[in-house]
Amino acid sequence: MTELWQLSASDLAAQVRAKKVSATEAVRAALGRLAAVNPRINAVIAEMPEQALAAAAAVDATIARGEDAGPLAGVPITVKVNADMAGWPTTNGLRIQAELMATQDNPVVANLKKAGAIVIGRTNTPAFSLRWFTRNGLHGATLNPRDKTITPGGSSGGAAAATVAGIGAIGHGTDIGGSVRYPAYACGIHGLRPTLGRIPAWNSSGPERAIGAQLMATTGPLARTIADVRLAFNAMAQPDPRDPWWVPAPLVGPQVPKRAALCIAPEGMPVQPAVEAALRDAGKRLQAAGWVVEEIANTPPMQESADIQAMLWLAETRRAANAAFARENDPDASTVYDFMQRLCPEPDLNRFQDGLTKRATLLRQWTMFFAEYAVVLMPVSGELPFPDHDDVVSFDRFKQIMAAQLPQVGLPLLGLPGLTVTTGLVGTVPVGVQIVTNRYREDLALAAGEAIEAGGVPAMVVDPA
Repeated sequence: MTELWQLSASDLAAQVRAKKVSATEAVRAALGRLAAVNPRINAVIAEMPEQALAAAAAVDATIARGEDAGPLAGVPITVKVNADMAGWPTTNGLRIQAELMATQDNPVVANLKKAGAIVIGRTNTPAFSLRWFTRNGLHGATLNPRDKTITPGGSSGGAAAATVAGIGAIGHGTDIGGSVRYPAYACGIHGLRPTLGRIPAWNSSGPERAIGAQLMATTGPLARTIADVRLAFNAMAQPDPRDPWWVPAPLVGPQVPKRAALCIAPEGMPVQPAVEAALRDAGKRLQAAGWVVEEIANTPPMQESADIQAMLWLAETRRAANAAFARENDPDASTVYDFMQRLCPEPDLNRFQDGLTKRATLLRQWTMFFAEYAVVLMPVSGELPFPDHDDVVSFDRFKQIMAAQLPQVGLPLLGLPGLTVTTGLVGTVPVGVQIVTNRYREDLALAAGEAIEAGGVPAMVVDPA
């Protein structure tokens, strides 16, 4: 018998709306799963059973009155601990923010609640949400439910680990350099980094973000099925006047030819054979679904975009956050910050302005590329998910990781959307592909993702290894 916590968000919401099960039953089942498996993986660092059950009772009352409870009616979800939730601290994995209490919900949290979703817990992140690994001095380390020797990803590592383990059907994540896409890859689920301005977000608990973060940071869903990614994305993307970057673009654009580019090694980046095999397999799945797939030697520039992103982020961090890094004194974050500074010298004002100016040139090359192709299929990473905490082993290994993560850091500066689609396992280690498309065309990436998903094994919940 299928347990309620094993159901997809789409199936569970349909059953709740049809009164086959109650939201309260769904939430109790999710809380039971949380209690059973979270001690083994530490994905959720704050549980909220009383609040969740009260919200579920409200959904049940709405349905009993014959009113619409929303597309996510009664679906248990998790929210990353770097997003404001009223009455809860926005720690961002930091001891120095352990008491930073939010007084209002971040717009994306408000949108999820309006859609009927029930937040059952807050998920872990590395200190400062900085790494592709998840460990901090306040909440501890999160383990990958599939294989504890590999990273669960970061910075939304808690969200991905919780979702694949059945702690909620949808995980909320954020992505400024792969923090949705990479945890989805590492845990063997799907994750969407939407277009800049697509999903409203804002933390009233902190200062206004610097311009680089405003241009690069997005919020997106992680889920076990592409249908659930689509459902959560649509709910998250509703308007909110608190985010001036939000754009009222349609969620579904005009039809275009189903033409995909396949790029195995953008800009000659190193790619492991297992990653190449996954990409070629995904291309065959697309072809079987009626897509024309053309292998190309290269994409428009990504390395230059990644270099500008690092320059902007580090310039702003050096100006505003050096003291915070010193006060927190997190060994992982300090090591990675030091490595990044060694890779990226401090810019002067001219270089900073030149980087912002070059953004338009690079984005133009990509938009012209997408006039020819609906999507491009590329690696999520050049390597299979890394051994846990491999980024702090040495500076040389850190440089290798940065080279492998070019598809993660080469896109955010341009505001382009990217979808991680899990495609299978190499032993116990997940592998997958990334689908990139033009701005505000997440619908094309999701359509291609559904075709790739349909050619693989069905989604399933994993018991922690």
